[in-house]
Amino acid sequence: MARIAGVNLPTNKRAHIALTYIHGIGRTSAKNILHKIGCKPKHSDDYPRLNEMSEEDLTKVRDIIDKDYEVEGDKRRNVSMAIKRLLDMACYRGLRHRKGLPVRGQNSKNNARTRKGPAKAIAGKKK
Repeated sequence: MARIAGVNLPTNKRAHIALTYIHGIGRTSAKNILHKIGCKPKHSDDYPRLNEMSEEDLTKVRDIIDKDYEVEGDKRRNVSMAIKRLLDMACYRGLRHRKGLPVRGQNSKNNARTRKGPAKAIAGKKK
């Protein structure tokens, strides 16, 4: 198991997919990191698997992530602090966070079940 930024990465997956297990690194960031260390794909997404990469390459990946990216604990802390700031200001977005409703203008009359939770039955509706 490769351990980068405090996360155990799956070694049998391709490198650009395995790096996305780190909070704060998506597909594009993962491909940029691999490009910086000189790991180029043979085809479109044919990056090597993590267990095929050398220790030297993994060390370079660790260094790039430590130096250039905000990941895991720091990223989570900054996101939660930004949400807390909105809650304290009592702005529209903060109120939506507080009520557990969609924050970015989505329709909430019919959908938004992910944010609102399971539907609650209304008593006395049956006839």
